[in-house]
Amino acid sequence: MGLSFEELSEFGKLRIENRCGPVSCYDNLVRKWCASRGMTPAQVAQKVKIFFKYYAINRHKMTTITPSVHLSDHSPDDNRYDLRPFLYDVRWNWQFERIDQMVAMDEKRNDLRNKRSRE
Repeated sequence: MGLSFEELSEFGKLRIENRCGPVSCYDNLVRKWCASRGMTPAQVAQKVKIFFKYYAINRHKMTTITPSVHLSDHSPDDNRYDLRPFLYDVRWNWQFERIDQMVAMDEKRNDLRNKRSRE
C-alpha cells in the first residue's frame, strides 16, 4: 500500500477524531509532514490519495447488518449503528482535483520562499 503504520495512525486520528476527509487531511498533513519529514506537497498528496482510495475500496467491509431498525443519531452501542456512508466513489474526483490545486499553490509558495531566501 505504500504507507507506514505511523502514517496510517495519523490518517486514522484525522479521519475519526477530527472527521477529516481527503482535502482537510491533506491540509493538515502537508504542514506537519513537510516540516518534520522533509516531504514535498506532491508526496503528501500522493499518500493522501492512496489512503483514501483504499479506504473507499474497503469501507463496506466495516459494516454489519443490524438486528433491528435504530432511528436515533446517537447510541451507546458499538459501531452497529454507524450512520456514515459505506459506499464511496473510489476516484474521489472533486476532492483529488482540489488536492492537486492545493499542491500547485503550495509548490508555488515554496518556490517563492526559496527565491527570497537566495537573494
